Amino acid sequence: MKPWLFRQDPEGIHERVMLLLAWLGQRGPSLELIRQLFSLRDPRLEVSAFGLRFPNPIGLAAGFDKNAVAVRTWAALGFGHVEIGSVTALPQPGNPRPRLFRLPQDQALINRMGFNNEGAQAVAARLAHLQETFGRPPVPLGINLGKSRVTPLEEAPQDYLQSLSRLWPYGDYFAINVSSPNTPGLRALQDKDRLEELLAALAGFVQGQKPLLLKIAPDLTWEQIDEILALVEQYRLSGLIATNTTTARSGLQTPIDEVGGLSGKPLRARSLEVLKYLHAQLQGRLPIVSVGGIFSAEDVWERLSNGATLVQVYTGLVYEGPSLLKKLCRGLLERMEREGIASLAQLKATP
Repeated sequence: MKPWLFRQDPEGIHERVMLLLAWLGQRGPSLELIRQLFSLRDPRLEVSAFGLRFPNPIGLAAGFDKNAVAVRTWAALGFGHVEIGSVTALPQPGNPRPRLFRLPQDQALINRMGFNNEGAQAVAARLAHLQETFGRPPVPLGINLGKSRVTPLEEAPQDYLQSLSRLWPYGDYFAINVSSPNTPGLRALQDKDRLEELLAALAGFVQGQKPLLLKIAPDLTWEQIDEILALVEQYRLSGLIATNTTTARSGLQTPIDEVGGLSGKPLRARSLEVLKYLHAQLQGRLPIVSVGGIFSAEDVWERLSNGATLVQVYTGLVYEGPSLLKKLCRGLLERMEREGIASLAQLKATP
């Protein structure tokens, strides 16, 4: 179906797919069929990170399910964790359309969605209903938090705190998104003084009761990353997510002139480079979730071997389809057998 789907408007197709996944998530027999077709569970793939257990190391990156409409379906498709959002304190429509573009030659996407979501209150109500009806999700649920577009940078800590407090009962971990290129001024929150103010407020609220992670951009300098790492350790965050989309356009085969964040295979090399740097600096002191350009089991293995505890996919799912998770898990198991590794817990990262 991909050729037909790829002739349609990218965002329109995404919305229809999300409606279907949401519908399936309400139906037990359908979910069980999906689980049998697409999911591969094996105790050798289990990993632990920031106090949580994951059935496998592969998660859904933020941005795909902004409003938490298909949490149960993602688990049935085989994801080891799901990160919803980005969710903002206030509901907002995002940037004008068109704002999502496919680059098939590059197996990439450009998006400038702008944190379009229903807002923290509506997402919290949906998660409350989900929990009351079906219980907690069967895999760890992360909630990615962004800043409301209308909120000045000076008031960002209060804006994030409003979202965090409303969504607090429902997330197994929370991710602070200060690295999207699609909200004006947001990346300024990665600057040392502003980030310190934000982390102090959020860490003070969390007080170690639940994992709090920071998602960073791939376009930072090593000096900026060093400053961020110092703050992350100072405020005892639980981990890092690296990386968000990039504003760089080098090496693209597709002729396109659209602003926004680039994801997919063109991001692979930089995402891996940032991962290696973070691992060398941290030396295992904090878990790293690696995102960017992951399409194959070899990609996953490369990230895990270079310091990642977990990985996340987004664009790979668009191009590879719902069978991606089963392929990744099967490929990991085959690689483990070749390497003589009994479980992922035994895999030691190399600097």
